[in-house]
Amino acid sequence: MLKYLIPLAIFTVLAVFLGLGLKLKPSEIPSPLIGKPVPVFSAPKLDNPTQNLSAADLKGQVWLLNVWASWCVSCREEHEVLTQFAQQKAVTIIGLNYKDDPAAAKNWLQSLGNPYDISIMDQDGRIGIDWGVYGVPETFVVDKQGIVRYKHTGPVNAEQIQTIFLPWIAKLKAEA
Repeated sequence: MLKYLIPLAIFTVLAVFLGLGLKLKPSEIPSPLIGKPVPVFSAPKLDNPTQNLSAADLKGQVWLLNVWASWCVSCREEHEVLTQFAQQKAVTIIGLNYKDDPAAAKNWLQSLGNPYDISIMDQDGRIGIDWGVYGVPETFVVDKQGIVRYKHTGPVNAEQIQTIFLPWIAKLKAEA
């Protein structure tokens, strides 16, 4: 009898964990980076691979890191919103082109518009791993000291720009 109860108990525990996990929305998945310094990185710029951008280059300013790829359907969904947001010049937007072909990424930005002040390449996904990226798109808000203050998983919409991102940006810019 016991040999049947142990597998049943294990199955029940796994089913409960799976059920709880499926109830979470991707945007509610917590990030271990919140309140911590951004991961150290140095990556080639998409438009000029001979030049690199590092986290140190962004110290002293509030900025967003948007993880995107030309093959990402959800990235296309949020792209117009990001492009309109970029026109406000409210914050520096850094694009992290994730596991993508550089030529495809350049063509995508050329045809759809480029919301990024700078876009860097992460062809092997190592930078994304350091940032704890689950998938694309993901957007991080970083303060002047280089501390990750907010993470959004999934496509950003216009309402979220107004109710989440702009308030974060204003608050962080006002801090000393």
